Amino acid sequence: MNPQPFVQGVNYWPRAKAMTWWHDFDPDEVAADFELIASLGMDVVRLFLLWDDWQPRPDEVSEACLEHFRTVCDVAARNGIGLDVTFFVGHMSGPNWAPGWLLGGEVDAQQVVSGGRIVTGGYRNMFTDPVALAAERLLLSAVVGAFKDHPAIWLWNLGNEPDLFAWPPTAAIGRAWAADMTAHIEAIDPGHGVTCGLHAASLLQDNGLRVHDVFASASVGTMHAYPMYLPVARGPLDPDLVPFSCALTRALSGRPVLMEEWGGCTAPPGEESQTWRWTSYGHPRSQFMASEEDLAHHIAAVLPKLVEVGATGSLLWCFSDYSETLWESPPLRESKHERFFGVTRPDGSLKPHATVIKDFAATRPRVLTSGYRSVELDVSPEEYYRAPADHFQRLYRAYLERHGS
Repeated sequence: MNPQPFVQGVNYWPRAKAMTWWHDFDPDEVAADFELIASLGMDVVRLFLLWDDWQPRPDEVSEACLEHFRTVCDVAARNGIGLDVTFFVGHMSGPNWAPGWLLGGEVDAQQVVSGGRIVTGGYRNMFTDPVALAAERLLLSAVVGAFKDHPAIWLWNLGNEPDLFAWPPTAAIGRAWAADMTAHIEAIDPGHGVTCGLHAASLLQDNGLRVHDVFASASVGTMHAYPMYLPVARGPLDPDLVPFSCALTRALSGRPVLMEEWGGCTAPPGEESQTWRWTSYGHPRSQFMASEEDLAHHIAAVLPKLVEVGATGSLLWCFSDYSETLWESPPLRESKHERFFGVTRPDGSLKPHATVIKDFAATRPRVLTSGYRSVELDVSPEEYYRAPADHFQRLYRAYLERHGS
């Protein structure tokens, strides 16, 4: 049997729109961006259905957003691109973007944006609130029902790091939520896979979204990991941390795993790697900013290692640095590093790691179905989550002894 291709792709917001794009939609912009993405050898784009735009009321799905999404699907199909479609967004790049009808609850966040404005107060828990749960099922029904047969659909996704939006009160509730939403999708569309965009926090703490629980009903696992955010890493560009987190997720869940988010933010062109310091959301913040060349070397080192651990693919964060016209709006005013996470610069020119991606895609890597590097899990998943941070560090040390560079 010929192994499936190792997919390469990117997470997408337009450089001149960022999180405003669903209500400030420009089809020509999307067409140009997707043509560029395809020219770099990338065949999957992950996009985000910002909940605040997509469901203005809990009993309504925006017709305008559905129309814009059909345009995006058509553009993707013309360019040979599959879409990883992410629902209930939710958390994105610092703030939490909550629909107005969800406001007025006990869940708090460092910044809440609703209706395009920063608001005070909390919102209700999406994992337990009956109005929210009914709204979630309605959104799934509307989108999956309308687009399940579109050739651009590649994967349905239940969230973007949903623990950063809310925590299920218990792991059992988290598991039941994932199973219920997955079953809802599969009843409408049995032909496409379902996942949920978990990140390294679900490996380092028990936040109610344990990887073996959430992915028990999924067709593929996902992981988001950035060594510059994780103290266990050997440095901000540790080449083994990303593939290890993928391998650990597979060991815990028993599912193949897509490395759905990784990469790094860059210093200005021509400048060396550096650390920025500023006040973000009222607290001191420091952030490693890689030189463009150092990030390119990092990407080149990690990609083959992802193949070696049996990952199904790699989606970089993210498509482009953002236009300076957006820098004083959420999320970029506070999350200054998010301005510079792109494969392309604000003027649309390519960063060096764009060439790395294109060259790697040209080798036509395949997903390993045997002989891949694995994490030797010596505890049960339940035991792992009694002390997840300790087990993560211990298992990473053992992994490095066997496979580290």
